[in-house]
Amino acid sequence: QVQLVESGGGLVQAGGSLRLSCAASGRTFSSFSTGWFQEAPGNEREFVAAIRWSDGTTNYADSVKGRFTISWDNAKNTAYLQMNNLKPEDTAVYYCAVGHGSYPTAFWGQGTLVNVSS
Repeated sequence: QVQLVESGGGLVQAGGSLRLSCAASGRTFSSFSTGWFQEAPGNEREFVAAIRWSDGTTNYADSVKGRFTISWDNAKNTAYLQMNNLKPEDTAVYYCAVGHGSYPTAFWGQGTLVNVSS
């Protein structure tokens, strides 16, 4: 099993920034990736970004390209999502997940709320 602990959500004004963290522990593999997903009220959970642990390869949803940056700290087994120029439409619960592939979904964190006010 893999345990994920998220942190970093909160309330921010439009145009502001937040950084989310996702610490992984347990039965992890170097071939894993970490992904971030957002779930806005009334919407389905959607992919935001992902990073491959082994070589740092990243992929992003078009809606966040140029504003969000995902990174991985191998020493801390922690992924980060730096979110800049936040918009009200970014308001959602953000979940991290780990697993294999470009859209990892095998194990999930508890979610953290990001609320962007206009």
